[in-house]
Amino acid sequence: MGSIVMEPEDIESYARIYHPGENYSSICLPVGMINSRGIFHNTNPLDYSVPLLLAQLALASIVILLTSRFLQPLGQPTMVIQIVGGLLLGPSFFGSIGGFTALVYPFASLVVLDTLAVFGYMIYFFLIGVQMDPWIFKKIERKDISVGVSTVLLAVVLSLSGTFILLARNPSIESDIASSLPAVATSSSVLSFPIVAHYLTELKMVNSEFGRMALSSSLISNMFGFCIITPAILAKQNGSEIIGSIQTFISGIGLVLVITLVIRPLILWELRRHTEGEPIKQGFIYMVFIGVVMTGFCSKAVGLNIFFGPLVYGITIPAGPPLGSALMEKLDLITSSLFMPLYFVKNGLVTDVFSVKPKNYLLVQSVILLACVGKFTGGMMSSIYNKVPLKEAVQIGLVMNVQGVLELGMFKMMKQNGAIQEEPFIVMCISMLIVTAAITPILRYLYDPLRHHTHRKRRTIMDMKPDSDLQIVVCVHTQENVPAIINLIGGLHPTKRSPIGICLIHLVELVGWAHPILIPHKLNKVSSRKATTSRSIVNAFTILQQSNHHGLITVHPFTAISPYETMHNEICEMAFDRRASLIIIPFHRRLSSSRMFEPSEAGIKNMNDRVLRRAPCTVAIIVDRAPTVKSSRPETTESRPSLRVAVFFIGGPDDREALAIGARMACQSNINLTIVRLVPNNKVANEDVDETECDKDAVNEVRSQMAGNMRVVYMEEVVKDGTGTVAVIRAMDELYEVIIVGKYHDTRSPLMLGLSDWGEGSELGPVGDMFVLADSNSHSTVLVVQQNNDFLTRQDTMSDIGSSVSTSIREGPTFPLRRSMV
Repeated sequence: MGSIVMEPEDIESYARIYHPGENYSSICLPVGMINSRGIFHNTNPLDYSVPLLLAQLALASIVILLTSRFLQPLGQPTMVIQIVGGLLLGPSFFGSIGGFTALVYPFASLVVLDTLAVFGYMIYFFLIGVQMDPWIFKKIERKDISVGVSTVLLAVVLSLSGTFILLARNPSIESDIASSLPAVATSSSVLSFPIVAHYLTELKMVNSEFGRMALSSSLISNMFGFCIITPAILAKQNGSEIIGSIQTFISGIGLVLVITLVIRPLILWELRRHTEGEPIKQGFIYMVFIGVVMTGFCSKAVGLNIFFGPLVYGITIPAGPPLGSALMEKLDLITSSLFMPLYFVKNGLVTDVFSVKPKNYLLVQSVILLACVGKFTGGMMSSIYNKVPLKEAVQIGLVMNVQGVLELGMFKMMKQNGAIQEEPFIVMCISMLIVTAAITPILRYLYDPLRHHTHRKRRTIMDMKPDSDLQIVVCVHTQENVPAIINLIGGLHPTKRSPIGICLIHLVELVGWAHPILIPHKLNKVSSRKATTSRSIVNAFTILQQSNHHGLITVHPFTAISPYETMHNEICEMAFDRRASLIIIPFHRRLSSSRMFEPSEAGIKNMNDRVLRRAPCTVAIIVDRAPTVKSSRPETTESRPSLRVAVFFIGGPDDREALAIGARMACQSNINLTIVRLVPNNKVANEDVDETECDKDAVNEVRSQMAGNMRVVYMEEVVKDGTGTVAVIRAMDELYEVIIVGKYHDTRSPLMLGLSDWGEGSELGPVGDMFVLADSNSHSTVLVVQQNNDFLTRQDTMSDIGSSVSTSIREGPTFPLRRSMV
């Protein structure tokens, strides 16, 4: 409660640091010193308000940008970088240079500087509110409450106990320090959910198991801490001030009710009128922004902190697209890059880290350290009590000590209200910086997203038992991905002995949320307004399940709203939980009506690469080369037309897995399968004998299983080099509706000569790229299969010891040596 605009204490600190012995009680701004006529008219631009403000904005942004260049390679978060940048321009560093502050940040400029900084601070908290999802309350479990309460409670008990012991044993402590220590103890024991959410998102840990639990627990800690910090502030006030604070508190409740019961329904009403898929009207965004300014004004009018109203207002705005995403897109960059640097510089100008007496620093820091130990121990021990693994419990305990700009604002508010004095405030800022900077590398070291992958056996189609169900994780970005995937799944031959279970994940990029969301749906109902774009996708798979009325296919739909950088964790964790043997993901590019691949977001390609590297099972990338969307209404097994499927087989684990998928499809009555195997006409030098034997065994086993099946054809193409391989690919391209091929192949094979570098950096591999990018009018679907994500590393190691293979003079394939009916 109170303003964060340049408080009298900050004015006093500025005067004491830069103008010692002088009395400053007011700031005068000359009317005629606003716009400079320029240096050629013998005027100094920095003596005028507008040029000076532009220079201050530029300097603040540049210093923080340069600071990020030095600290980001060390893995430090944005908050640490911004605070360090602000301190650099203060009296602790550059501000100590004679004349620097008087030239760039003179006393007369503080009013304008501080006003812009506060404006940015207000917008910043509005955007924090926009990113928060109030429905997270529904997902809080009992263990989250236990961890959240234990974290704050143990920290308060330890820090306050240590405070009273210090005061009892050291009666000579300065009065300012002694009166501040209880408030230091309580304020250091609390934490804020928005800061933890932003921190975990920045470190790309928010999708992890400990990240989800830390989010929910920090929300509980935030609420519980508020109940503790408020009495600490009131305890420093007299009777009349307490009455005023109660009145302000009641006014705050009234403001919340107005925002929730009046403004929010109006925004929702306008959103219901919005046409899905179209951008938000500029006029609507303009009115929402006016609401930010008005709620900030109302907060100050009733004596609340200026960010209170905008924060509540942001929380009531529906997160994510269309409105939340539009607001983040328009306001986030200018707020974080222009206005917020001014806020940190403003604080750095009145913070001299070297002005604190060593004894006082040790006293205050010891209390803060006790609070940190309490938060760490409380979070870790309560997590272990709730059967959380030790490593994750340690990570949760560390995250609970993260602090940021919201805590900095709270410290300033307590300083303004007299709860803490100047030196304790500086120590708390230094401690916040040191603790967060120290925690970050430890968390990065402990965090291992591949932990689960190392102790579980990878599941594949080849290893499936004949009577086991086939669990598939299907990933979809847009409605255009649906038809090809449904047609593929329909051909995977679900039976009563081996039914198919589908975990459908509609992947939506996270924009305008503070944390990822996984939304489950019922087949006949999309259960969240945030996932309305999933409705048509879920309906298509509902029809797929209903068309297989014997219960041979079951669908469990979800919407995963997550940043592309961490979306692979959602997919891999779901594959673990469902014990999936196959993950199907769409290719990151789509063919246009002009037979050209449309550009796609790099984030989708990077996500595909991460899934391929970290998946616990077989991954298949599906490439739909049909320029128009096919009907997404699947036929029943009996009515489905004949489908020509080919398996392109060179050899290796991925091709064997592709062969296993083709063999399963061949059991369906409407599938005609052709197995095209390429063999070199000469013995390969340094070939992997074990791999060759595995290839032969796999092919012989499939031929044995398919004996008597007249819909299966096996043929061999004898090829000398890579050009022959390309010729076979071009010959096959227009003959089949579905082509299945493995991703990785032995680069030492003459069959791959000249092709090894073709698919470098592609998630399809060289052969998959040749099929997909072939210059033809084929509308076939290409399925690129990866069975073992360790094969590439092993292959690279093997290639170091391989010998060179001479180039054959033959440029095309031979006629088939053998074409026989199995």
